[in-house]
Amino acid sequence: MGTGSSPCASCKLLRRRCAKDCIFAPYFPPDDPHKFAIVHKVFGASNISKMLQELPIQQRADAVSSLVYEANARVRDPVYGCVGAISFLQNQVSQLQMQLAVAQAEILCIQMQQEPVPCSLPTTLMEQELDKSPYGISNNNNNSINNLQQYLSFASSSSSIMQDPVKRESLWT
Repeated sequence: MGTGSSPCASCKLLRRRCAKDCIFAPYFPPDDPHKFAIVHKVFGASNISKMLQELPIQQRADAVSSLVYEANARVRDPVYGCVGAISFLQNQVSQLQMQLAVAQAEILCIQMQQEPVPCSLPTTLMEQELDKSPYGISNNNNNSINNLQQYLSFASSSSSIMQDPVKRESLWT
């Protein structure tokens, strides 16, 4: 039985007498009935009881915590549940990694612009490399330099694309 003579939240909700060896009593106290109600709504009392009985006693508290989290997520997002939250966070991490890469590229471009060119030999080699096409066709030198400048300026122009991340209702509010 729960604390004192009061039945646990699960026995209260299910309107049954709470036995001494009630499997729900340690995890669903009588002062928090909403916790069991939401888990019961999503998983059912019978399934929760079976899951808890199959687990060792030391793992049951973590399992109940996970069930409560999943049930809350499933109520907020019936289709995806906590997988939707995980997916949202993974997308957010990907966007932040992309923004970091853009920022690092911008820093690199600024550093390259600030470094003086030591002599004309590397410039000549660079122009020769720009003249070469991957297909063995000679390119116009001016077009190649323009393409390189467009490539280097891509980082600064693409950062404006990242300003508005995907807006989605938070699952934790």
